[in-house]
Amino acid sequence: MKKNTWLTLAMTSLSSLLLVSTASGAYELWEPMNYFDTGIWQKADGYSNGGMFNCTWRAGNANFTSDGSLKLGLTSNYYNVFDCGEYRSTNKYGYGLYQVSMKPAKNTGIVSSFFTYTGPAYGTIWDEIDIEFLGKDTTKVQFNYYTNGVGGHEQLVDLGFDAANWFHTYAFDWQPGSIKWYVDGVLKHTATSNIPSNSGKIMMNIWNGTGVDGWLGAYNGANPLYAEYDWVKYTSN
Repeated sequence: MKKNTWLTLAMTSLSSLLLVSTASGAYELWEPMNYFDTGIWQKADGYSNGGMFNCTWRAGNANFTSDGSLKLGLTSNYYNVFDCGEYRSTNKYGYGLYQVSMKPAKNTGIVSSFFTYTGPAYGTIWDEIDIEFLGKDTTKVQFNYYTNGVGGHEQLVDLGFDAANWFHTYAFDWQPGSIKWYVDGVLKHTATSNIPSNSGKIMMNIWNGTGVDGWLGAYNGANPLYAEYDWVKYTSN
């Protein structure tokens, strides 16, 4: 079994998403990534974000493995034309603790991610909180956030291991005055300035970049590449 634990995450025989209310009024969303629950999750399909995203989202690039994980793929059926995978919640979530057990893809020019997002397409300003792996060096993780479309808060953190080799737990605790990012339960970075306030969708994706070689490195066309997600958990305040 590859499932791991952090912050009293109980490993039970759950086979689908569980939403549990607590005595304090908080609730937990626990998703062990066993199957595609269309009431809770969506697969991006048939369009491209454009700009630095050099691929088209395809529902067929988000699949579930026999041992219980979500596998997002970056693939190509035609020369220099690429498909990628994105998985996101149907609902939006606010302040609280967001956790993921994941294994990013390794290759120059790509990103594997776990984040929250909302923006004009959802009738709000652009707020986002990121955990991103730049495939050119998966011994590091990048944390970032946007508030009303303003970013520039990138923090690149040495992990002390290669994230592409196995599943580890990554998390951020989002509160009205701070965001704290964790790796395997250890606090790695804290932000306290201009913190986002709008609830966002929980999102995961893999994509290849164009025009951002200084950030990601040049993509060399290698495929297929896969990012894997073992479980996701959200605990509200």
